[in-house]
Amino acid sequence: MWTAITREVSPALAACELSFVPRAPIDVGRAQAQHDAYCAVLESLGCGVIRLPAEPALPDSVFVEDVALAFDEVAVATRPGAESRRDEGHAVLEVLGSVRRILRIEAPGTLDGGDVLRIGKRVFVGISARSNAAGREQLRVLLAPFGYTVEGVATRDCLHLKSAVTQVADDVVLVNPAWVDVAAFADYRMLEVDPAEEHAANAVRIGDVLVYPDCFPRTLERLRAAGIQVATVDVSELQKAEGAVTCCSVLLKAGPVG
Repeated sequence: MWTAITREVSPALAACELSFVPRAPIDVGRAQAQHDAYCAVLESLGCGVIRLPAEPALPDSVFVEDVALAFDEVAVATRPGAESRRDEGHAVLEVLGSVRRILRIEAPGTLDGGDVLRIGKRVFVGISARSNAAGREQLRVLLAPFGYTVEGVATRDCLHLKSAVTQVADDVVLVNPAWVDVAAFADYRMLEVDPAEEHAANAVRIGDVLVYPDCFPRTLERLRAAGIQVATVDVSELQKAEGAVTCCSVLLKAGPVG
């Protein structure tokens, strides 16, 4: 049984932080409807969805993945690279703390959850503007007792590591090679996004099904041709805030507090 921690869209979403996409008008009502549909898809795939209330003073707070990491044994409170986002974690961590022991990234470390990709016991961390070497090293130390390894991966021209690569099957990653050092993923089969769809590498895997944006039809065709089952969602308004499907939930399986 999966649990997905989510949070409603802030009415201040249009004031979000942006780094690699141009600012465009955001229809907050439509963004909320898209978020509702996203949560409904998670529920249809067997997730118990926890929906935290919106945070009117925190524009980016719908993107809960960036403030917390959930592992089988523990959870980690990140320290986001954007200072404006450092008050977003309290409610998310309150929920996580009921089912996991909470560890923390401390200053001067910074770490965004969007930069962290776990595949089994390997944890890949993007070398990005939002996650620094101190944060990456702290994560390595925190997770080492549980058998995880932590590897830095160079990114370019994108916000987070998971903008450029996500796991889409047991041994397959979906990757935009223009944005990430693919050598780090040589042990996996790499499925490249269509070159015309540079933002198409972000997907959420729930069991054997991907939750995936409906606006990348060419890459979607590649995923289905590879035998991967996909449930599509419209997240176009959230994408204007530099969001994606991974960042709208913190996913974890049931387990005791460690």
